[in-house]
Amino acid sequence: MRQNPERRAALLDAAIEVLAREGSRGLTLRAVDAEAGVPTGTASNYFANRAQLLVQILHRTRERLTPGPADLAGPLDTKVLLGQLLARMRRERSVHIAMLELRLEGTRRPELQAEMAGFQGVELEANIAWHLEAGLPGDRQGVMLLYLAMLGLIVDDLTVPTLLEPYSVEGLIDALVERLLPERPGD
Repeated sequence: MRQNPERRAALLDAAIEVLAREGSRGLTLRAVDAEAGVPTGTASNYFANRAQLLVQILHRTRERLTPGPADLAGPLDTKVLLGQLLARMRRERSVHIAMLELRLEGTRRPELQAEMAGFQGVELEANIAWHLEAGLPGDRQGVMLLYLAMLGLIVDDLTVPTLLEPYSVEGLIDALVERLLPERPGD
């Protein structure tokens, strides 16, 4: 397997675009090569098979969706952080759509589902711990409920935005935080 990190990242970014646009059935190593504008067979030099490509896409989506240090600088406010999250998902729409495709593919591939469950479980636990350690409002269960609610909001915002048109998305985020994450005693 080739080890050029920049080429691998470019191939994974191309794979994300193919997955988001064509769905899982359209994701082939040849389609990735075409999307990346590289000679046919290049992706197969980096990924032994499609299953390995799917797992690597999972990891690459997280690299692209992780907030930068500037997003976490300054006084932390849950509503602001969630607004930044939604903006990041809108900006990286294809990445989140690719993640949804990976979730669907995981329902057909137990090995991918197991990889996703482990990977996302660790990530979710780290996010909950970070939220609590940062002293943001709410408890563990509230943060979990907020995760589930935001996932639904983001899915609708990216896939059927007209569903949310009668509502202020910012107002929905404010209500989610106020209802799910009450201030902790002493805050």
